[in-house]
Amino acid sequence: MKLTYEKRKHMKKSSFVFPGKKSYPINDMNHARNALARVAQHGSPAEQARVRAAVHRKFPSIGHKATMSGLSA
Repeated sequence: MKLTYEKRKHMKKSSFVFPGKKSYPINDMNHARNALARVAQHGSPAEQARVRAAVHRKFPSIGHKATMSGLSA
């Protein structure tokens, strides 16, 4: 779903990882995945950690790496 300027303008601050800047919207699963991808490309390590934490809080099923049973690390 395309997030238009008007829709973004009326979103709750809690729908953004950085509400003051209104950056990295995580209002739905698609935008949360996109936020993870964008911050991995362009974010600092601190921003990456904050985005990952916010996404995992809101959508626990996103971003967890599957483990293969029987393999040791």
